[in-house]
Amino acid sequence: MKVLQINSVCGYGSTGRIVTDLADILHENGHECLIAYGRGQAPAKYQNCSVNFGNSWDFRFHVLRTRLLDEHGFGSKNVTQHLLQIIHDFNPDIIHLHNIHGYYLNIEVLFDYLKNYGKPIVWTLHDCWAFTGHCAYFSAFGCTKWKDHCMNCKQKYSYPCSIFRDNSKQNFNRKYHAFTSLSNLTIITPSQWLASIVKKSFLRNYNIKTIYNGIDLNQFKPTPYNVFSEYGIKQKVILGVANKWEKRKGLQDFIDLSRIINNDEYKIVLIGLSRRQIKKLPSNILGIERSNSLQELVQYYSSAYVYVNTSIEETLGLTTAEALACGTPVITYNKTAVPEVPDESCGIVVECMPQNIALVLDRVHYFKKAACIERAKYFDKKERYLEYLSLYNKINQRIV
Repeated sequence: MKVLQINSVCGYGSTGRIVTDLADILHENGHECLIAYGRGQAPAKYQNCSVNFGNSWDFRFHVLRTRLLDEHGFGSKNVTQHLLQIIHDFNPDIIHLHNIHGYYLNIEVLFDYLKNYGKPIVWTLHDCWAFTGHCAYFSAFGCTKWKDHCMNCKQKYSYPCSIFRDNSKQNFNRKYHAFTSLSNLTIITPSQWLASIVKKSFLRNYNIKTIYNGIDLNQFKPTPYNVFSEYGIKQKVILGVANKWEKRKGLQDFIDLSRIINNDEYKIVLIGLSRRQIKKLPSNILGIERSNSLQELVQYYSSAYVYVNTSIEETLGLTTAEALACGTPVITYNKTAVPEVPDESCGIVVECMPQNIALVLDRVHYFKKAACIERAKYFDKKERYLEYLSLYNKINQRIV
């Protein structure tokens, strides 16, 4: 079986690692996989099974088109034609789409080709961009326009940012016509929450299946070394981790939490902050820039008393699973998909207020490390991504 994966990047970032993990599973089971991506460079290990069809100039023009005209996803016609040639030459049995936004692809050109391709298409939605007129997330604003028809977007300045024009109404129409044109599409969501949202969108008539994203349990596991001793921290550490601390990740909630906890007993440590954000933190919070060392990140998780996820918009939130795999219990907000990660044996789900986190901190010590690790096994990437292989086999057999 030959599978072509299409994504914005290859081998880095959350979606980039997912496509390489899937490539590993396919190769291990005797199948062929090619990753077509639009930006950056693939790790050396994957350069023989990947191809970059984009270029930096096209990327810049697509960004400019987005900023000025709010037409994200409707540039990059020439490089998308290059992608179509790659599809033709590779002739895959299955095409697996991931993030098709990211300033590198023309969705109308691609889907016009796919509707006549005649073979199965799998599309993993990693956010909500596919069925909105502009934004990738909308929960924080309580917006429901995507259910009927987007217009007058309140998040014009959010990703993908448009400085001048609000083209959300036209974008919604164009996405609807492109994305509902396929007859052989299976949609995958990484959470039950996102599946429930998709079933209310214009994509509702497709087959929608949930496959959780996975983590590498050979890497995320407890380590006995207390890394916070290097910082002179003797209190119990309340840990937060984010790739980028945007508003939806809840940085302000950690700041508010620092004002109401007993700072002699607890210390808040946040990983992934920018230098500017660190300078603005109150003195009772330790801010650390993004760690490029996986071993170091595992030490942070393992050394914490509790991992707290204050995000209000996540399609899953794998940092929570990573913390559990390192034996650390969690507290999460009861918002979007994050509550799907822990269960009652290893975590507490609270309503979205810092005061609610403070109220349950003393209950965390009842959770056992073994229970946290056991729950994390549910997100073992090898097990989860074998579900994709099973899906590929099933849908491919229907066509053959």
